[in-house]
Amino acid sequence: MVIYTVKTYTGNWAFAGTMSYISIQLQGLKDESNEICVDRSLFSAPCYQGSEQTFEVQCKEALGELILVKLHSKPFLGLNNQWFCDKIVITTPEGDEILFPCYRWLACNESLDLRPAKALLVFQDTNKVAQEQRRKQLENRQDTYRWHVYDEDMPRITNFDSPFALPAELQFSFTKEIEIFYTGGKQLALLQLNGLARCRDSWKSIKELDALICGITNETLDYVRKNWDKDEFFGYQFLNGLNPMMIQRCSKLPKNFPVTEEVVKGLLGKSTLEAEIKKGNIFLCDYKMLDGVIGNVVNGEQQFLTAPLVLLHLDHHGLMLPIAIQLGQTPGPENPIFLPTDSKHDWLLAKICVRAAEYCVQEVDFHLLRTHVLAEVFTLATLRCLPSIHPLYKLLIPHTRYTLHINIMARNLLITEEGVFVRLLRRGTSSLTYSSLCLPENISERGLEDVPNYYYRDDGIQLWNIIYRYVTGVLQHYYTSDEHVQKDTELQSWIREIFTNGFLGRSNTGIPESFQRMEDLLKFVTMVIFTVSAQHAALNNGQFDFGGWMPNYPTALRKPPPKEKGQTTMDTILETLPNVSTTVNSMAILKVLSINSTDHYPLGCFPEELFDEEVPCRCIKDFQEWLKLLSGRIEDRNKTLKHPYTYLNPKNVDNSVTL
Repeated sequence: MVIYTVKTYTGNWAFAGTMSYISIQLQGLKDESNEICVDRSLFSAPCYQGSEQTFEVQCKEALGELILVKLHSKPFLGLNNQWFCDKIVITTPEGDEILFPCYRWLACNESLDLRPAKALLVFQDTNKVAQEQRRKQLENRQDTYRWHVYDEDMPRITNFDSPFALPAELQFSFTKEIEIFYTGGKQLALLQLNGLARCRDSWKSIKELDALICGITNETLDYVRKNWDKDEFFGYQFLNGLNPMMIQRCSKLPKNFPVTEEVVKGLLGKSTLEAEIKKGNIFLCDYKMLDGVIGNVVNGEQQFLTAPLVLLHLDHHGLMLPIAIQLGQTPGPENPIFLPTDSKHDWLLAKICVRAAEYCVQEVDFHLLRTHVLAEVFTLATLRCLPSIHPLYKLLIPHTRYTLHINIMARNLLITEEGVFVRLLRRGTSSLTYSSLCLPENISERGLEDVPNYYYRDDGIQLWNIIYRYVTGVLQHYYTSDEHVQKDTELQSWIREIFTNGFLGRSNTGIPESFQRMEDLLKFVTMVIFTVSAQHAALNNGQFDFGGWMPNYPTALRKPPPKEKGQTTMDTILETLPNVSTTVNSMAILKVLSINSTDHYPLGCFPEELFDEEVPCRCIKDFQEWLKLLSGRIEDRNKTLKHPYTYLNPKNVDNSVTL
């Protein structure tokens, strides 16, 4: 007779415990144990929230190497409640401890097979029982998580149309759900009480907005309020604001942006436009993706969009300053080039139109499409193609947390069919490229390697390199040659589904259709983790900081862009900006999207024990230490800055797209 000691760990989540009967059976290479029911009494449950329970499984002889733990749940007295099992640890008769990760809910009358924590590639998992479990798990997942066509010209999405239809472990925790609805409800309740949420009047003055942020401001928002109309801050935001992805070095002016030496005379000191272009000091932001897009109708009122071109100059003080703005793509008498030397109100309205264009491009193309939508693609491919024992699954699954839930919510609440968002998503999808998602290449393509005071680039490149080192350490432990990469059929299915469903099978995107070399795999996985963590943080976390002051980030314009100079007054500006109702409702949404829930996991925080081998566990510890060192360097630098850049401090970066 031999004894296996079994220890169950119940999650410390709300309602994680269960009154159900839980039975366990061990499967080894040689034999399997009898099914053992975890002891319970009439008035107490062995698997209560946060509990650890130990019991013995007796067998006539050793079962051989353990390959499965089989769990089954039956209702107690007709009660149909779930159990959240964190993990099971088994001590063999030889004294070895074997970890079986779970981290999911087990429903009543449901069975679940757990594999050991030791990761195996498909061609290394040679036991027939193990192979069958691997195959069935993927079959079940592919049946549960299916690709759905939201729009033929956009990446595919999940088949679930409600977040509450998702498997329980993919839904928000009870804590997060309560906090989101509380924050949103609190904001909207305040607005309703103040009578603002339904007020469709124009603001009477910019000063009137001060009362709106009273009590909810922060250091950054207060800075934005005081500096939103200054050229220096306008230029700063292209580097370190909500969207640091638009600006590029200008080596030649576009033909449809006829800025001449005469036009900018006096704006470049004693230098000329030609000389400053040669020095690399002229930069361009081109919002051509908005050309021809008609705004939505909000509360019966037509909204307007512009497709501006913005020319900026990097002066000898290291300041990025706007020197010319054209509000449409087609030059002509009714599309003048606005300059800092124009009237105060002409120039201010031109900048406001640019900021409204920035809202659309940032929120839809760079934030929604290039982080949220792609994160959903990566999540679905991971769930469908990689079994839980695969090393890449273990590496990536912490970076998928809550992604499907938040994306389904966003589609249901914020996106309307054939609205501006959908039209821009189509355009954004058509311009997606692999290099634009890889930060080092993106920075190089835009010619921004040596631009001073570009903290998004500085912090982002360091994070990219840290993630790459971490990914390399883990994956090279399992893939020891290019041949291993090539023969991993599950890995090849994973990248093929991403290529086909995420990038619509378009080879011109540069996205790999398969992996042939180790270095290609390492780069791609680095991009995936960077996109869903660091890049999302950079584009999401400052939404209320920069957008809480509406004139700096208007959601749309109520008047078309000016066609001539000298006609704009402050009244014109107030009539163009969003009305009271649109402003306050947008503020409430931005506030919700910028909060961290108490159960958020910063980058590198992996409370789930998915690996137990020495090498990947050491890689995780190194990763955490590198992130800690980077956090310290960023905080030291920020002490010297007038306006600190905090969004890529690892402390402020989540593992995944959760909001």
